[in-house]
Amino acid sequence: MKPLSKQKFPLGLAVVLVLGGLGAWLLLRPTGLGDGFAVGNGRIEATEVDVAAKLPGRVAEISVDEGDFVSQGQVLARMDTRVLEAQLAQATAEVRRAQNAKATAEALVAQRQSEKITAKAVVNQREAEQVAAQKRFSRTHTLVARKAMAQQQLDDDRAVLLSAEAALAASRAQVLSAEAGVHAAQSQVIEAQSAIEAATASTARFAADIEDSLLRAPRAGRVQYRIAQPGEVLGAGGRVLNMVDLVDVYMTFFLPAAQAGRVALGQEVRVVLDAAPEYVVPAKVSYVASVAQFTPKTVETSSEREKLMFRVKARIEPELLRKHMRVVKTGVPGMAYLRLDPEAEWPERLSIKVPQ
Repeated sequence: MKPLSKQKFPLGLAVVLVLGGLGAWLLLRPTGLGDGFAVGNGRIEATEVDVAAKLPGRVAEISVDEGDFVSQGQVLARMDTRVLEAQLAQATAEVRRAQNAKATAEALVAQRQSEKITAKAVVNQREAEQVAAQKRFSRTHTLVARKAMAQQQLDDDRAVLLSAEAALAASRAQVLSAEAGVHAAQSQVIEAQSAIEAATASTARFAADIEDSLLRAPRAGRVQYRIAQPGEVLGAGGRVLNMVDLVDVYMTFFLPAAQAGRVALGQEVRVVLDAAPEYVVPAKVSYVASVAQFTPKTVETSSEREKLMFRVKARIEPELLRKHMRVVKTGVPGMAYLRLDPEAEWPERLSIKVPQ
């Protein structure tokens, strides 16, 4: 056997050792940030919003295309409202009919009140007649008892008195009847008012449904997908468009338990995107998972995937996003640098640099 120093070293093994050493150095190399910082890789994401039909119906028009930027409240699509407009016209007619019924009932109330006043006047007249008949009868009764007047006159005055009492009772009954008529007419007024309110509520509902058939952007952003097309019939809640809110943008990354335990909401983060490494974008921690999970496959080493990690979200400042909304892209990978120690100083290479 030749001495070891004289043996040829296999070239393949040398390459493996070099590459392995390089991989180990890349994995274990110091970040230069110290224990006061944590680093994670992730992708830019944004809140997605579906623009959907509230009511079932046919899509009449879609006025935007994929990729269009829209402002909050902008009309993006319109549903067919012909049936709703017919229902609104019917409800409006019901309002007018109920209003006419109320006016008729109010006139009837006035008529019944006039009849009641007349009936009370008749009662007063009948009471006066009854008092006069009573006095006449009393005088006649006295004179007949003295033999100064004939019995026939007493009988006649008694008949007049009884007739006056009957007329008084009848007139009082007429007053009660008039009062009942007033109450009945007032009930008709109340019923007509209720019909007006019900018809008005229906009118408001159909008007609201017509307004809701104009599908508006719930917030500013960019249209991502057209899910439906004009002419399609959708059920209630059927999606028409999908859009992203480019003011609610964040990066999701993962940290091991040792570092995640030191993360609090609001901590400062600097984001560097692969597509624009010259910029350093400020962000803040907006979410820290309370339950650990296995590292996702985006972490490319088996040793890392064996660890339990915590998901962290860093939200980019909304004011900065509003200034550069048209250049924001989702799905872009990058790195998130999180300051764990508030006393630690950011290195010069992570100083905030944003587009002007």
